[in-house]
Amino acid sequence: IVVVTGGLLADLNAKTAACVREMVKNGAVDELKKCFGARMEFGTAGLRAAMGPGVSRMNDLTIIQTTQGFCRYLEQCFADLKERGVVIGFDAREHTASGGSSKRFASLAAAVLISRGVPAYLFSAFTPTPYVPFTVSHLGLCAGIMVTASHNPKQDNGYKVYWENGAQIIPPHDKGIAAAIEENLEPWPESWDTNTASKSPLLKDPYQDIHREYLQSIQQHCFHREVNKCSEVKIVHTSVHGVGHVFVQAAFKAFDLRPPYAVKEQEDPDPEFPTVEYPNPEEGAGVLNLSFALADREGATVVFANDPDADRLAVAEKQPSGEWRVFSGNELGALLGWWSFQCWKQQQGENKASVKDVYMLASTVSSKILRAIGLKEGFHFEETLTGFKWMGNRAKQLLDQGKTVLFAFEEAIGYMCSPAVLDKDGVSAAAIAGELVSYLATKNTSLSQQLKAVYDEYGYHLTKNSYFICHDQNTIKQLFERLRNYEGEESYPKECQGFAITAVRDLTTGYDSNQPDSKAILPTSKSSQMITFTFANGGVATMRTSGTEPKIKYYTELCAAPGNSDLNQLNAELNNLVDAIVENFFQPKKNNLTPRPDS
Repeated sequence: IVVVTGGLLADLNAKTAACVREMVKNGAVDELKKCFGARMEFGTAGLRAAMGPGVSRMNDLTIIQTTQGFCRYLEQCFADLKERGVVIGFDAREHTASGGSSKRFASLAAAVLISRGVPAYLFSAFTPTPYVPFTVSHLGLCAGIMVTASHNPKQDNGYKVYWENGAQIIPPHDKGIAAAIEENLEPWPESWDTNTASKSPLLKDPYQDIHREYLQSIQQHCFHREVNKCSEVKIVHTSVHGVGHVFVQAAFKAFDLRPPYAVKEQEDPDPEFPTVEYPNPEEGAGVLNLSFALADREGATVVFANDPDADRLAVAEKQPSGEWRVFSGNELGALLGWWSFQCWKQQQGENKASVKDVYMLASTVSSKILRAIGLKEGFHFEETLTGFKWMGNRAKQLLDQGKTVLFAFEEAIGYMCSPAVLDKDGVSAAAIAGELVSYLATKNTSLSQQLKAVYDEYGYHLTKNSYFICHDQNTIKQLFERLRNYEGEESYPKECQGFAITAVRDLTTGYDSNQPDSKAILPTSKSSQMITFTFANGGVATMRTSGTEPKIKYYTELCAAPGNSDLNQLNAELNNLVDAIVENFFQPKKNNLTPRPDS
């Protein structure tokens, strides 16, 4: 029996109960405080925490409580919930000590919904995260739940929620769901009964149908099937012990691409992630070493890597020197955005007038390269707040207005290449990138050469992103308040060590010097810090706090005019700008900030 907010609640999972008894026996007070001190907060990203016992951990009881609250909130919002239903997907994570696993949590979520007469479309096997938003849109469901911690460390799990529009939830739904969870903490009698739920006619398995329909849907983005069929290009793919292998192989087949070579040691889902320290392909070379070795053995020149829930994609290419180049998220965004537009143009033929209804999106901390391409080619580019929840919801609004949303991306290697999935999707991105590589090979061109061509045509966009670690909230607050009152009250810096500042946008306070009324257009949030400076030399720098980690992040970019291709000079200018920002705005020595470990 454990005490939580809302009374005495029985945790019927013997393993979590045993974990608690063991902690009590060992006098592990600090660990008990961590587990039971504060309930996990449900936000727009749902939940993410370590698996284990207690209200601050992902376990059977907290999953039941969360789903009960979510179900009650859905009942308030949808009169036809019992006709339409909810889809539930899961990845391959497991935590032996506490008996928790993504599959177990998903089946408990289904039991809760079924106990209230709500149809539960529970996948019978693990799927990539993008399959859940695809299913919501494709079947017209009220909502979707994905049990995954994406690329987090192995002990973590998460609970991600999609709304009826097929996009991740945004405010005020997070607050409404959080309040409903607090009001429904006591488990309903049938919530634990996965056995009865498994026999209910309300339980449906969408796996086969959705897998087929998804592969059918992404083929609308296959424009060079004959090239794909004849291509000799060799590509290596790793799913980094996650769910991606089966699905990327199937997506390549749907595009008539040569099957990618799979990294055998990382091909099958393994919750221990034994060959990597962190299962995050964004970390670059460390996660990709086995892929590079396989590519060298097979004579492959390109490597694709998905994160464990296959919603993100990393790409690397062998250079003439024999070195491997891992593309940044911004560089891959430039390539895929350029390619999306080339394919759209080819499809239009002479009908170019409709370019005015074409949109591309990126988060505000991502490269502005799409803006530069759009200015020259005539399509619209829009920025959103950080996170695909904002891009997905904005894309849906535009689609409902009859617009074409070709592409959206964020610098953290997330790409939305198809309106069929209003979230980042590493599976369709892999197939589309595979076709791009095959097409470029027919022109005797590599990804690196094409990226240079994009920059030559639309202007170089050089980026440098990093972070400082800071565990002191007061220090973080003082750092940002200093920037808001730099030369007296409510005055932002006008320059930074000789670099003139032409505009300031503060999405914590809602100030934007570029707007006639000085009010920011993008949504603001007082709960997180975020200031963007625009410099006279074409530089843009955003400083922001992380919602999930003790970090102050910075994202800098130098946007050069087309024709200015002196890379050495541009890199030197960006480095000088970053040094000036770090020294003057972050003041790492004075504020006792720890630099990023590998910097």
